[in-house]
Amino acid sequence: MVKVTVWNEFLHEKIHDEVKTVYPDGIHEALAKGLAASDIELATATLEEPEHGLTEERLNNTDVLIWWGHMGHDKVEDAIVDRVQQRVLEGMGLIVLHSGHFSKIFKKLMGTGCDLKWREANEKERIWVVNPAHPIAAGLPEYITLDHEEMYGEHFDIPAPDELIFVSWFEGGEVFRSGCTFSRGQGKIFYFRPGHETFPTYYNPQILQVIQNGIRWAAPSRAAAPVRGNHQPLEPIGGKTPNQG
Repeated sequence: MVKVTVWNEFLHEKIHDEVKTVYPDGIHEALAKGLAASDIELATATLEEPEHGLTEERLNNTDVLIWWGHMGHDKVEDAIVDRVQQRVLEGMGLIVLHSGHFSKIFKKLMGTGCDLKWREANEKERIWVVNPAHPIAAGLPEYITLDHEEMYGEHFDIPAPDELIFVSWFEGGEVFRSGCTFSRGQGKIFYFRPGHETFPTYYNPQILQVIQNGIRWAAPSRAAAPVRGNHQPLEPIGGKTPNQG
């Protein structure tokens, strides 16, 4: 069982009627319902909860954290960002969605500005699978079509991805690296572009399948933890046994 926490700032849905109409219970609840599976245990957390819902206890019981943010990036406390970063380095998976590209945690883990081109014009997006052998692409057709989405365009200011899985084309002509993976410490990170708050993208079965696949891919491998710091020799050095003066 993979333990997943869906984090959403949950601000747009409270103040913008057009967003509340699409996601009346919040993006986090829509995702939690849509991602339900027999091997995935889901919980949610939001910005205005104490410690943003990301207490040490919650994070220690999270295998994969999903992050959606937009208008509240600056409201996330740096201490919580550091806490999430440490858990990723220890092996927790992180899936960053859509405008989460500008979140403090994603920029901290990438070490770059993570800026891009954007446009809201209700245009078509075609998400091409460019790495069909990757587990995150399992069960998908060669492309996914979204009739209405926000445009993100290159150049996307991120480090070169470890793996590029999806590339988007937009009706206005731009392209975008919309599915990228990274490794940081023991943790796996998956950035997935679609999900503007005024469109019902997170009800699309193929989009939900991508995120489900991403959860299973990003789950901790349970590999042996690395040992660092000062270390005694395993074999004699210069004819002396370990710990011998």
